[in-house]
Amino acid sequence: MLSTLTFGLVPPGAPLMPVAFAVIMAFIILMYVILDGFDLGIGILFAVERDKTNRDIMVNSIAPVWDGNETWLVLGGSTLYGAFPLAYAVILPAVYPLIILMLMGLIFRGAAFEFRFRAHTEQLRDLWDRAFLGGSLVAAFCQGAILGGLMHGTPVVNRAYAGGVFSWLTPFAVFCGFAVVIGYAMLGATWIIWRASGQLQQDMRGYAKTLGIAMLVIFGIVGIWSPLSDASYFHRWFDWPRIFPTAVAPLSVLVLGYVFFTHLRNGHVAHHDKIPFLCGLGFFVVSFGGLGYSIFPMIIPPSINIWQAAAPQVSLEFLLPGLLVMIPIIITYNIFAYYIFRGKIEPGSHYH
Repeated sequence: MLSTLTFGLVPPGAPLMPVAFAVIMAFIILMYVILDGFDLGIGILFAVERDKTNRDIMVNSIAPVWDGNETWLVLGGSTLYGAFPLAYAVILPAVYPLIILMLMGLIFRGAAFEFRFRAHTEQLRDLWDRAFLGGSLVAAFCQGAILGGLMHGTPVVNRAYAGGVFSWLTPFAVFCGFAVVIGYAMLGATWIIWRASGQLQQDMRGYAKTLGIAMLVIFGIVGIWSPLSDASYFHRWFDWPRIFPTAVAPLSVLVLGYVFFTHLRNGHVAHHDKIPFLCGLGFFVVSFGGLGYSIFPMIIPPSINIWQAAAPQVSLEFLLPGLLVMIPIIITYNIFAYYIFRGKIEPGSHYH
């Protein structure tokens, strides 16, 4: 029955604990992407928004929640280390340059976030704003490139990484890096549409339309590039009966795209403000679901699956209760923070 429900992706009799942890890992990564994605996107949008007051509104909209969003990144790294140590030992050496750059970007971004409010001169504020933009851009690009590099395939010999420092550097990885930058910027624009008003909101509607069109083009390119570059993706997507779940992604994107652009055009009605943001999150959920369907049960394509990479059963049984306690706590905290700091951000608001 399980094999039927998963279209043969889980072999009959395979241990289910690694599958459960793969689902948990996928959830943690998705939560990080959709929560930290829009606040990285706000930093990226500093490239087109130069007004000091508008920049303050943009930063203040995420000030109470941005550091909490990154909790998911820490949880994801520790869960990967504990549940899939072989994957941790192979993936990190494969993308060390990208991970180092990503962490440096996040550090510069975090420092800029705090110090821009305490700058004594306009020159210093501009410097910190550039650091905020640069850190956000680098972190977003590196996350996409890591994804593209892993999807393209990681050479493994004797359960160890067998490639070079720049084996991840492929056209597909670079494309994925820019795709994530565009996607995060789109999320950032739609978040500001929801949380701001006036001219800033109208400007962001224009940016969101352009970025939304770019996202649809990206979906099309990935839909063509991925199966043509790797036969395993082609068979996973188009072999019978797997073509049925494959069809869910493009149909969902079309529906989300229609709702997205419809509500962007109806900005005179207040309840339309949040719908583009929710549709933007939907784009990422659909993309992530398609990615998971494409590579599962591989955790390191094309050679290592979740059962080969998993920790011993006793270790997984030890880790599971802790995760089942911590994840609801973090979700509750996130919900509480977003609820408390809901509403529009007005000019003149201050972050302390």
